[in-house]
Amino acid sequence: MAEKTGILVRGVNWIGDAVMAAPALWAVKESYPDSEITLLVNPTVAPLFEKDPHVGALIEYENAYRTIAGKLRLAHRLKGEKFTTAILLQNAFDAALIAWLAGIGQRVGYRRDARGLLLTKGVAVTKETLRLHHTRYYLNMLNAAGINAPYRLPWIYLTSAERRLSVEALSHLRRPVIGINPGAAFGSAKRWPAERFAELISRIIKEKGGSAVLFGSPKDMEIAAAIYGLIAPDIMMSEADVTFLDLTGKTGVRELCAGIAGCDLLITNDSGPMHISYAVGTPVLAIFGSTSPELTGPPAIPPDSEFPEFSYRHRVIRKKMDCSPCFKRTCPHGHLKCMKDITTAEVFDKIDALTGHSKAVFFDRDGTLCEDADYLNNFSDFRPYDGLGGLMALKDKGYMLIGISNQSGIGRGIIDEGFVKELHRLFIDKYGFDDFYYCRHIPGDNCACRKPSPGMLLRARADYGIDLKSSIFVGDKNVDMETALAVGARPIFFMTKKHTLSIPGIRQISALDELHELI
Repeated sequence: MAEKTGILVRGVNWIGDAVMAAPALWAVKESYPDSEITLLVNPTVAPLFEKDPHVGALIEYENAYRTIAGKLRLAHRLKGEKFTTAILLQNAFDAALIAWLAGIGQRVGYRRDARGLLLTKGVAVTKETLRLHHTRYYLNMLNAAGINAPYRLPWIYLTSAERRLSVEALSHLRRPVIGINPGAAFGSAKRWPAERFAELISRIIKEKGGSAVLFGSPKDMEIAAAIYGLIAPDIMMSEADVTFLDLTGKTGVRELCAGIAGCDLLITNDSGPMHISYAVGTPVLAIFGSTSPELTGPPAIPPDSEFPEFSYRHRVIRKKMDCSPCFKRTCPHGHLKCMKDITTAEVFDKIDALTGHSKAVFFDRDGTLCEDADYLNNFSDFRPYDGLGGLMALKDKGYMLIGISNQSGIGRGIIDEGFVKELHRLFIDKYGFDDFYYCRHIPGDNCACRKPSPGMLLRARADYGIDLKSSIFVGDKNVDMETALAVGARPIFFMTKKHTLSIPGIRQISALDELHELI
């Protein structure tokens, strides 16, 4: 048996960059499925990848490795791992030097920062390359090096439990629950003024009847304190327990990701949390000043994909200035007009378009709406359950009807995708469903859409403006219940002889007609 090869991927140092580089990391694994991928990355960034199924091992680039002696120790350690290839997503000379010192035979990366001679496959950096969104920038390097790297949205792999605990932790707050990230590690030129965030929070509480959750690192505590001090005391004193939660400096990276996932919207500067927001599927309103949304803004939904794994709503607010984007840490002119000219009203008025106002009853298909035929692939085996036609009455109560179905048979080559589309059209035309989403992937594809991952629900939220926490999910499997709980929807278990509910505290039904009494 051939020895399993190992590939070292040198990751990037900032949280936002690491999120944008994730699809490139996945492309490496998918191009070399028999190789174990080891990610060498900054300790701050490492937690983003703890649950990523594409990563076989993590090595943290600790401060001790930053000295010359430290680099030699790290190179010696990597040499012992016998990596065959190093993929250098980081642009730094340091990344190529360490890979060379470690004796890694193939060293692939952009030919920049005077490191070209240390690479065995260097990719040229052109003017066009530098105009790419950073997600595409990393993918471009791989494609140019001969590694197939299709465009995908970045995704952070949170567990269902992480998402559920976050939803529960925020459940006492008034809705909409809007996350606020007033910091930006790069510098003050990327920060909207604290007093504007304070005004915004006051309006969210008073005019939207909602609540605000403040996120940030320990370095942002001064900003958070300033905002807290500016918020109207009468709001804070009377209803602070249900309108405001300050988590600044109180979360690790994964808790931050889960916390943002539990919000209905994140309003943020261009920062690590902004990138986390779209990569967990949370709508994001991003405020840009000294940087460029074309390069580092919320990435576009894949235009060539009929079925993206997930989707999200987003808006970018910016003021076009002759001096912006300057990419400086502080305003070189001292006026910060690119930020100060953005008013509280401009930001506040975008909230409604990004938060959900509709509600839906989501249904699993096989075993819930019809008999589970084990890879249903023709209409002769389609046996709808009694009560299916009556579900249209739920629309009179203000609910949309949306199907959510894992269809791995398509990926396995067992089920014809054309039949699946035809069947789902029947649900829409005959039974009054508004839409029907399905995941075609097998479990090993590690997609964002296969339940219990909530990708299909996030697509529905983006497509129809659905408030998931006011919605219901009916299914006959535990993964359906996990999916519901992960987004805060109300789970209802449809009892069959095939599956047994193992999650306590969930309402059960044995017929579709029973839904009319529960909803």
